Amino acid sequence: MASLIEWKVPPSAQPRAEDYAYDLERALSAVVGLHSIILPDAFTADTLGPERAGNGVLIGDGLVLTIGYLITEAETVWLHLGDGRVVQGHALGLDQETGFGLVQALGKIDLPALALGSSHAAQIGERVVVGGAGGRTRSLAGRIAAKQEFAGYWEYVLDEAIFTYPAHPNWGGTALISSKGELIGIGSLQIERAREGKSGGMGGGKSEHLNMTVPVDLLTPILDDLRKFGRVNKPVRPWLGLYSTEIEEKIVIVGIAPKGPAARAELKTGDVVLSVAGENVTTLAGFYRKVWALGNSEVEVPLTLYREGVSFDVRVNSSDRQKFLKAPRMH
Repeated sequence: MASLIEWKVPPSAQPRAEDYAYDLERALSAVVGLHSIILPDAFTADTLGPERAGNGVLIGDGLVLTIGYLITEAETVWLHLGDGRVVQGHALGLDQETGFGLVQALGKIDLPALALGSSHAAQIGERVVVGGAGGRTRSLAGRIAAKQEFAGYWEYVLDEAIFTYPAHPNWGGTALISSKGELIGIGSLQIERAREGKSGGMGGGKSEHLNMTVPVDLLTPILDDLRKFGRVNKPVRPWLGLYSTEIEEKIVIVGIAPKGPAARAELKTGDVVLSVAGENVTTLAGFYRKVWALGNSEVEVPLTLYREGVSFDVRVNSSDRQKFLKAPRMH
């Protein structure tokens, strides 16, 4: 696990204990390294890789919260503790809507859990720590840059994601720790945005990298279900099995999941989605929400597409994304 233990955040960007009113070292000790192995024939092996590494956060007795893509279809999960110990884990639960993943340690982890805070109460400009496995030298002192909607190309929307700067280089599953020393989010992505002008205090003409974090408030209503059932016990959203992006107020398909609903309906990369059930779409979030509003998984989704100068209608029989994934192996 060289990727987890041999790099360090530059000293000038590391958090300093004296800058925080809580016990920084204790809070960071709850962040562990996570390493998962996925079988080569798994549905996500080509897109997410057969071996994944990142971070997780101890939130209870052997219960580790992480970002779901690190453990999707994981056959084996290892948890790397700050003192060098390695404990095997089990991929306990995964929620496609929020993106959270839950791991149960199969051995003893005698470390303090990190208390859950309120992501809703977090303020733009608030001083935070983005905690990585390995303590202060692999963690980042940062601030909240924005709280706003986020739409991902993989049929994913958050009503209010948290964006922080500067960006942590090993962002997957990091702990977003509030000024009170509580967990308020789990690291998901690194994104790029244009810097603000001089009035914003960041200069202009250049771009900067931010981390997108899933707010922890989304965990509370689903935590019991994830522990008991491995997924949220409610009707599942329809899934089309496509990857799309927003270009000049047009929704363009940039990829098709093999053997998924879109592939069966013969949608193609480069197709432009004009409307869902007769309603025009111009944003990713709007596209996904109109699909989800039609009903649950298996519902038929009427789309109007544009391809090579021609507009045409197609009906996609949606599915439950989970049906395409390998279930975690029981230990």
